[in-house]
Amino acid sequence: MKHFTRRSKLYAAALASVAGLATVTLAATAGAAPATASPDSAAHKKPTVVLVHGAFADASSWNGVIKRLEHDGYPVIAPANPLRGLNSDSAYLAALLKNVKGPVVLVGHSYGGAVISEAAGHDPNVKALVYIAAFSPAKGESASELAGKFPGSTLGATLNKVPFPLEGGGTGTDLYIDPAKFHDQFAADVPRATAALMAATQRPIAASALDEKATEAAWKTIPSWDLITTQDKNIPAAAQRFMAKRAHSHSVEIKASHAVSVSHPGAVTDLVEEASAATVR
Repeated sequence: MKHFTRRSKLYAAALASVAGLATVTLAATAGAAPATASPDSAAHKKPTVVLVHGAFADASSWNGVIKRLEHDGYPVIAPANPLRGLNSDSAYLAALLKNVKGPVVLVGHSYGGAVISEAAGHDPNVKALVYIAAFSPAKGESASELAGKFPGSTLGATLNKVPFPLEGGGTGTDLYIDPAKFHDQFAADVPRATAALMAATQRPIAASALDEKATEAAWKTIPSWDLITTQDKNIPAAAQRFMAKRAHSHSVEIKASHAVSVSHPGAVTDLVEEASAATVR
């Protein structure tokens, strides 16, 4: 009987010890909880970077940039730009942006610059615009007009024109860069094997999209950054400088081809992160 009572007392003491340990553990956990950020809150500490490609490219042209941004903790979206018309392309992007929570750094390459300028004008979440070898038209200007404003573009002579049926009837014209001329025209500082893959997978742009006039110029109200490519044969460096100066952009020049996001993804990433640090707190 004494033996049983002694065992009972030991058992009760053990239970009390476990209960006490659980109480201490719960108290410690409760005290630590506010200092521990959830994965979701941690992810939203940095803005979402939305990367918009231009003509003769696709979203994979951002791969090197995406890898670096994600490594540095940025959420990234690189949508497929339809390349059908400035108004419809910007409407497509604006609809996407409405579904992105929190601040956005909006990045456009080439014709994609015109698209972000048009789409961001009435979106309070867009905190910075970053133009990468890109168009930043004023109201009433078109991409083709800006490309021809200064000498140096050799794009026209490299283009193949391919007809396609319009939805409402009639025929449109798609523009492709001749694959045999793609490397020298678009991506001269990219290895030839890589440029050959880019040429084979290039997205055509409707010729009418390049002639469509802008109705918005978001760079007038949103801070902007501009990476100017001095070896560019699509958009002459002089045209890029003109647009950057007009927009009061924070500009950087780099000796690179039009395909700078492929040949110099680190430089592109650095500028995007600079824009983020300056505008998103």
